[in-house]
Amino acid sequence: MLAKLMSLLLLGIVRFLTGSQARWYGCPPKAEQRIYFANHQSHADMVLIWAALPEELRTITRPIAAKDYWTKTPFRQWITTAVFNAVYVDRQATPARPPAPAAAPPDALAAASADAATAMAGGPDPSPDTPPPPPSPEALRAALPEADPLVPLVRALESGDSIVIFPEGTRGHGGEPQPFKSGLFKLAQMFPQVVLVPAWINNVQRVMPKGEVVPVPILCSVTFGAPVQLEPGEERRPFLDRARQAVIALRDV
Repeated sequence: MLAKLMSLLLLGIVRFLTGSQARWYGCPPKAEQRIYFANHQSHADMVLIWAALPEELRTITRPIAAKDYWTKTPFRQWITTAVFNAVYVDRQATPARPPAPAAAPPDALAAASADAATAMAGGPDPSPDTPPPPPSPEALRAALPEADPLVPLVRALESGDSIVIFPEGTRGHGGEPQPFKSGLFKLAQMFPQVVLVPAWINNVQRVMPKGEVVPVPILCSVTFGAPVQLEPGEERRPFLDRARQAVIALRDV
């Protein structure tokens, strides 16, 4: 009950200070599993997107929260846990190094030597190795080290929740988001059935500038765009650049 009351109070405060306007272009508000990815300019980004979503989406959508900031005091931790149902991400975590490739077994080495000898003797060239199929989404999730910062997000998606992420990884200070880090690409690989929705958050950095504690009333909005998807065989950087451009394109809509 206390969390519900605090939720209503925060909604009223946020909408009074910012207007918290949600604009949907090419993507209607729909109760399906989604990954919302947006530009990042302030700690208030999480709160603004949460307030902009309609109630039926807000209850199934979990924003990510920097663990070092949002658990600094008991009140912040209670707000993010009880009200926002946030997913904590440890920004200091370092993914474990991937294991070194195993040495080829002796029988494989013998087979390769035999193929080479056949080719040198004038026989047919050995057939080229068929490239292995890409790992399945389930295999990618199973191979994720427990120390990887993506683990809490993967667990939330596996449970059927939608999430809100900021692929820059840190707050930007320019007119455009910084290059996206690889997390969005990895999640798209692991959860191909989840809808990827870009969003542009406007003006929130002026409501709560870095280092300030008193918010300033300024009209803000969140623009949600048409979904993007990871194409078969698409490489990491082209996908991340395309996703970033989908966010930037919403700035002037």
